[in-house]
Amino acid sequence: MPSLTERETDILWGVAKGLTYGDIAERLGISRNTVLTHIKNIYRKLEVNSRGEAVFAAINHNIINLKG
Repeated sequence: MPSLTERETDILWGVAKGLTYGDIAERLGISRNTVLTHIKNIYRKLEVNSRGEAVFAAINHNIINLKG
């Protein structure tokens, strides 16, 4: 199972909820460029190429849970 950092998981949760990278950056108090760097790392670790694939992989690997 891929291992994501806590920050990467927070960002991926935001992506799964449909937030823009700008919205995620604002909520986490980081720059949009930092979000993009984390996104690249997430894609690499999950071996995916899109937001949808990343969310799908994260749910399948129990990295994020959209229920509750």
